[in-house]
Amino acid sequence: MLKVIRAKLHGIRVTRADLNYHGSISLDPEHCEAAGIYPMEFVEIWNKNSGSRLSTYVIHGEPGSRCCVLNGAAARTCQIGDELIVAAADYISGPGALYALKPRILTFLPNNEIDQTLAYDVFRSSERPYDFRIIDLDSQSQDGCHTWPNVDVAAIRADLQAKGWADDVVAAFIETHFSL
Repeated sequence: MLKVIRAKLHGIRVTRADLNYHGSISLDPEHCEAAGIYPMEFVEIWNKNSGSRLSTYVIHGEPGSRCCVLNGAAARTCQIGDELIVAAADYISGPGALYALKPRILTFLPNNEIDQTLAYDVFRSSERPYDFRIIDLDSQSQDGCHTWPNVDVAAIRADLQAKGWADDVVAAFIETHFSL
C-alpha cells in the first residue's frame, strides 16, 4: 500500500483562528467540493509561513465565504493571512495504480478565490515508467500551469495602470514577470 496525495488546496490563506472551538479546520464547502475533500475527512495542514505541520479534520463553513479557519489547538499554529497547504491522502494498492489517480489541486489568489484547478498526472514516458506532469484542467494542457501561485495579476495590472503606466508597458511587465 502506498499513501498518496488525493486532493490539495495550495496557498489558501487563513481567514480566522478560533482557539475556543472544538478543533478542526473550517473550509468553504465550494472549495472542498471543487478539490474533492469531504467533511470529517482528516487532512494534513502545512503552514508555508511558519513551517508548522498538523493533522485535523475538515468541517464546512459558510458556502461562498472562502473561509479557512483553524479551530481549537490548531489556531495556535497560524496567523490570519498565513498561506496553507491542505492535503488529503488516500492509499493505493501499488505503483501501477498511480496511472489512474488524478489528484485535483486548487491554487488560490490572496482573497481565497480559486486561481487554477490542476491535476497531477503520472504516466509512462519513453524515459521512465513513472513520469510526472501537472495539467491545467481548464485548458487540459501543461501550457496553462504557472508557477506564481497566490499572485493576483489582475490586481497588479490595475495597480500599475492606476499609477499611470501605459497599457503597453503594463502588458510588457506582466508578460516578463508572469508569463505562462
